Amino acid sequence: MQPNQLLLAFLISICFLSCKSDDEKIDLEALQTYVEPKPIKEFGFVLENYIVKRDTIKKGDSFGEILERNHIGYPRIFNIAEKAKDSFDIRRLQVGKPYTLLCAKDSLQTPECFIYQPNNIDYVVIKMTDSIEAYKGRKPITIVQKEASGIVMSSLSETMEAQGLPYQLINDMSDIYAWTIDFFRLQKGDRFKIVYNQRFIEDSIYAGIESIDAAYFEHKNEPFYAFNFQVDSSKNISDYFDENTKSLRRTFLKAPVQFSRISSRYNLNRRIAYYGYKLRPHKGTDFAAPIGTPILATANGTVIESTRRGGNGKYVKIKHNGTYSTQYLHMKAQNVKKGQFVKQGDVIGWVGMTGNTGGPHVCYRFWKNGKQVDPFRQKLPAAESIPDSLKTKYTEFIKPLRSQLDKIQFEDNKIELPTESEALTSKIQ
Repeated sequence: MQPNQLLLAFLISICFLSCKSDDEKIDLEALQTYVEPKPIKEFGFVLENYIVKRDTIKKGDSFGEILERNHIGYPRIFNIAEKAKDSFDIRRLQVGKPYTLLCAKDSLQTPECFIYQPNNIDYVVIKMTDSIEAYKGRKPITIVQKEASGIVMSSLSETMEAQGLPYQLINDMSDIYAWTIDFFRLQKGDRFKIVYNQRFIEDSIYAGIESIDAAYFEHKNEPFYAFNFQVDSSKNISDYFDENTKSLRRTFLKAPVQFSRISSRYNLNRRIAYYGYKLRPHKGTDFAAPIGTPILATANGTVIESTRRGGNGKYVKIKHNGTYSTQYLHMKAQNVKKGQFVKQGDVIGWVGMTGNTGGPHVCYRFWKNGKQVDPFRQKLPAAESIPDSLKTKYTEFIKPLRSQLDKIQFEDNKIELPTESEALTSKIQ
């Protein structure tokens, strides 16, 4: 029933009720004031003005084939693509991504608008009426601040997953403390608190983590605070610093893979039974991880080798400066080429089993002044701290955040066991 019809029916019912005799009681409170529903809008369009067709990009689909299936000829398709190319490359449609066609309410249901969504937030609109227009948009986003805490019983990821925290939050926490805490050596009883922001589309659809404002991690009874602070507003550069204005970053990451385990350490006195217990030094650190796990550059630098050779298998070697170089062996495939500059945390390849290896892992080798050394025994310099000109501002900025962190209670992730009296009562019942 259309809104006008609803309104007419409502008025008729009022007239009918008003004609009843005085003896008949009318529950006026039961009558609700009619409010005409607001039109449903999405992507900036009133949907009731169109026939709405929704689908996802299938394998083999193209922009042209989608429009042709919906009664638009190729000459027109070519014209639309040409006029839209400066705003969006129609060849970039990805399989599995949703799209919407807003079609005219005519016999052919001719498409007037094509809307493509590369992710939950962003969308591309191609209007195909008399004047062809293409532009990008974003759905309304609401940022909601959240708090979380926990006590590590096995690993950070298992602890956070047990509390139902988003996986992205686990990765972000790992990134913040990757330069100061060895997550492969966490102890039972280590604990954390986080103040973070979540994104919601149109107030209801979860759309990931926006940022972590502040964090606290207690490792081996030593506290590590982290506060997100913008050091350059013109370039929108921010980083994490402790309560004493020092950066949490170090020159090198602790490990080239996330949430892995060390399967073999740097050991110059290693002897292997298979080789008759002969001395076979191991000048790298092996991180066991599933095949396909991303391998990260542990510091900024230039790729000086990306090749395959002998027992090393496929590998990448990076020169970071005149003192330090790193190498990553046994890759499934490399993601960088010789001469390419990479930044700390960039994916340079994926874990594999090429070369001499008994299982999937990356052998991480570390050079200092041309000599292979144990990276875990090196005293590496810290990154720059907050400039003196911003220290006063930073100190004032973190006061409320630190107070908020300190007030958060720890979640111990434990199941409460019944007391003896509760257990006895339960048994009697």
